[in-house]
Amino acid sequence: MSANDPANDRILRILAREGRISNLDLAQRVGLSPSACLRRVQELERSGAIRGYRAQLAPEATGGGFTAYVAIGLSEHTKAAQLAFERAMAASPHVRECHNVTGVIEYLLRVEVPDIAAYKRFHAETLGTLPQVTTITTYIVMDSPKDDRA
Repeated sequence: MSANDPANDRILRILAREGRISNLDLAQRVGLSPSACLRRVQELERSGAIRGYRAQLAPEATGGGFTAYVAIGLSEHTKAAQLAFERAMAASPHVRECHNVTGVIEYLLRVEVPDIAAYKRFHAETLGTLPQVTTITTYIVMDSPKDDRA
């Protein structure tokens, strides 16, 4: 079963927006019998097309009412420097996403903290203490009119 057939594409689009939809409702919306729909979803899970399901949390409920994207430049372009930085970001509960990117920076982070004072502490006490970090550019999120992340 291909992940790129029309029925699977519809299943994936719906599940990306509504991960808790019942199999019966999903089957009706994609025009399949419930058993055929369930078999397709299970195959999509087994194949890795569906990696998992998660709740979309309100940042304020998890202590993260202040969101910033942070561009990070490293002093060394070595695997060791990257791994050290990635370990530090994995250990930080404030870093919700860490992406290794191309361009003039090496990493783009999404950071959620309660407020600007907490961000200042994260900036100084976490990012500011890493020897491989040379540049930090912060972009503060003022509003998110579209956010499809689950």
